[in-house]
Amino acid sequence: MSDVRQFIVDDENIGVRIDKFLSAQMPEFSRSEIQKFNVLRSGTPIKFSEKTRAGDVFSVDVPTPQTDVATDNISSDFDLDILFEDDDIIVINKPRGVVMYPSAGNKTGTLVQNILAHTHLSTLGGDTRPGVVHRLDKDTSGVMVFAKSDAAYRSLIKTFSEHDLVRKYVCFAWGVPNWESATITGNIARSSRNRQKMTMVKTGGKPAHTDVAVINAFPRAGITQFRCTLLTGRTHQIRVHMSAHGFPVLCDPIYGRGATRLGSVKHPELLEFLREHTGQMLHAELLEFAHPITGEQMRFKTRLPDDMDELKYLLSEIG
Repeated sequence: MSDVRQFIVDDENIGVRIDKFLSAQMPEFSRSEIQKFNVLRSGTPIKFSEKTRAGDVFSVDVPTPQTDVATDNISSDFDLDILFEDDDIIVINKPRGVVMYPSAGNKTGTLVQNILAHTHLSTLGGDTRPGVVHRLDKDTSGVMVFAKSDAAYRSLIKTFSEHDLVRKYVCFAWGVPNWESATITGNIARSSRNRQKMTMVKTGGKPAHTDVAVINAFPRAGITQFRCTLLTGRTHQIRVHMSAHGFPVLCDPIYGRGATRLGSVKHPELLEFLREHTGQMLHAELLEFAHPITGEQMRFKTRLPDDMDELKYLLSEIG
């Protein structure tokens, strides 16, 4: 089974690379995914590097995706914290330490597999990512939405790609600023030295925008609790932006610079917490969006996880 779609080039899209034009028409697919599809221009095969022409009619044969987690690999390794569910979406409070979906090093125990043990998800996310419309890192906790229906998947992909929603995070970071709020902008790209790491760049990359506000400052500990609002959704965006501006997130193994900071920690209980804890102190606190089918405005706010709550208590005791 496949899904054949047709797109006609209008005046605004003349002279655009074909794969770029098609990815704009089908935002639920990446450009690399589209390049694997069978595409005809007025019945003739194309090269994706070619440019569009006025009046071009493209027929795109989209194969029905198959998922290798939808049947035999589902698992229920932990209790799901379900915030909302209907026929089209499911909203989850993701725990820290849980991988989103299966990959080479994580075959079982993922969030997607646990959701599939509870309900179905749209297969439009791809082979191992059914229903996934946005992501949280393994050690970032908080609110997430998944698509159960194909219609919801397409709508949510558009919502996230157009940033037509509100996403707020809470983090604890090294340093105490002399300001109450700030705006951080700067393009983010994959590091040329370490492909597992992202970095801010002066040229290239993708634009990124984070609004940051102080919630609580703990001067004696040299630590601040921040609320970060995402205006874009780049990989590791908050962790990269905060670290690049001198406020690396606590316990972040990639960007946290913890080894250089621990020497300044005098409080024994706080020092023990920071030395023994794994996983960045970052939590997706709030998600607001329009329901992809009904249009109803949805708002989900989650409390800090236990470990961040414990950290906040320790910091409050220190002052």
